[in-house]
Amino acid sequence: MIFKIFIDKDCQEEIIANVHERTALINEIERLVIQDRISEQIPGYIDDEIFMLEISEIECFVVEKEKTFALYNGRNYLVRRRLYELENELPVNFERISKSAIANWKKISKFKVQLSGAVDAVFKSGYVECISRRCFAELKRRYRL
Repeated sequence: MIFKIFIDKDCQEEIIANVHERTALINEIERLVIQDRISEQIPGYIDDEIFMLEISEIECFVVEKEKTFALYNGRNYLVRRRLYELENELPVNFERISKSAIANWKKISKFKVQLSGAVDAVFKSGYVECISRRCFAELKRRYRL
């Protein structure tokens, strides 16, 4: 293994790892690098690529087939965190809207009431996520909807 470091105060910091396979060491290196930026960015995965997602631009986090995804710029990115972990670390504008979703309150454009009484959150991108009755009651009370 070769290790190189270049110090240039004028360049944007970037860490690139060329590896043969993902190992425990690589996972630990990734965790250490990402830990420093969690307040502003979170890693999102599509196939073998890692994208740093601006938390303020994420519309919502949803769980599908026991995996957590972030809806960001119209695409779903795999996030290697559980919702309860995210809920404790996200800014205050993120609210739990169901057992399987956390929404960015600033990215909701409107609420849509169904004939059945269910309420949907419609995001600026057009994505729609159902709000559970229990969560909607709490949101309604808190925000005086």
